[in-house]
Amino acid sequence: MKINIENRLDKEIANLLKIYTVQAAPTSTSSVLKEPAHNFTYADFLSDKMLIIKAIGLGVPYSLFELIKDYTSFNENDWASILDVSTKTLQRYKLSNAHFKALQSQKIIEMSEVTKLGIDVFGNIDTFKLWLETPNFALGNVKPKDLLKDSYGKELVMGELTRIDYGIFA
Repeated sequence: MKINIENRLDKEIANLLKIYTVQAAPTSTSSVLKEPAHNFTYADFLSDKMLIIKAIGLGVPYSLFELIKDYTSFNENDWASILDVSTKTLQRYKLSNAHFKALQSQKIIEMSEVTKLGIDVFGNIDTFKLWLETPNFALGNVKPKDLLKDSYGKELVMGELTRIDYGIFA
């Protein structure tokens, strides 16, 4: 099932890149103009900071958010809290297939980065979910999930995931 979501994410990113390419200025240095959109993957997107900045500025469309929501370990209530909106507001975004505001788009992409790294480190989403829900000594005995509401907490979680990946435990 996770592979199917990754394939759908790749296709959604390719479609989004086609839109970004049309909107890009002729002098843009973004990789969007250097690579054909159909060769770009979700992982490529997450590693291209200039493209992420463009996505944040234009706003993440609900269609991409919905796939990211399915890919991550966060439910609708978690997302509402992370994005600082109500679940009703999320439902309105869904009905209108609206684009999220810049700050919300940034949070969506940040959670995508955390999830991708977590899956890379632990090998699967279930183990990563368990880690997110378990108080962590290196993070002050706080659940990593509880730190993800702001950028500083996200950086702490990403740092800890990186240390785990390199075999450095607190």
